[in-house]
Amino acid sequence: MFGTVVVGVGIAGLARIRDLMNPMPSSPSEHLKLFGFVSRRSFGNINEVKQISLEDALRSKEIHAAFISTENRSHEETIRMFLEAGKHVLVEYPMALSAKAARELWEMAEQKDKILHVEHIELLTEEYKQLKKEVAGKDLVKGTLHFTGCVLDENKTGFPAFSGIARLTWLIDLFGDLTVTSATREQQKDKNYSRMTVHFQTANK
Repeated sequence: MFGTVVVGVGIAGLARIRDLMNPMPSSPSEHLKLFGFVSRRSFGNINEVKQISLEDALRSKEIHAAFISTENRSHEETIRMFLEAGKHVLVEYPMALSAKAARELWEMAEQKDKILHVEHIELLTEEYKQLKKEVAGKDLVKGTLHFTGCVLDENKTGFPAFSGIARLTWLIDLFGDLTVTSATREQQKDKNYSRMTVHFQTANK
């Protein structure tokens, strides 16, 4: 069995705990053993999974990998700690708030001979696979992707572009490398409203 720990118990972290506790039959998850979860808040146990300290998770010889599901700004530091401790890391996107930091983390994982995987679960859904089949072999002339959500705390999540990074990953996976041709941002703080509009161009214009 491959020992794991979940770091962060927001929506994504709780989903990780649920899935690790109830793996699909004959899936690789059946070989993972959840030893606990780490959180700044005090919970005790969640669904019979015990809370452990970050220090214990880093030191434990039984824990081989960490699933990081914290707010965006803490991803980089947490990844570094677990790689330094000799653990494999799976992190929810984005891995870091800068490309420079992301490259450093990839290099660190290679030096440590550890897996560093950025998870984008949406690319594995049946709906997305169907969408990819529908666009295969076709030329994109023009398109719009409209994504809505709540206004996020930029101190925790980073610049608004990071809130939509998953959708950008969709577009690159579907249509190849993209170039940003323009980007604008509109804010109405009194209405708690923010909107970012970005125009991209494919390699063949």
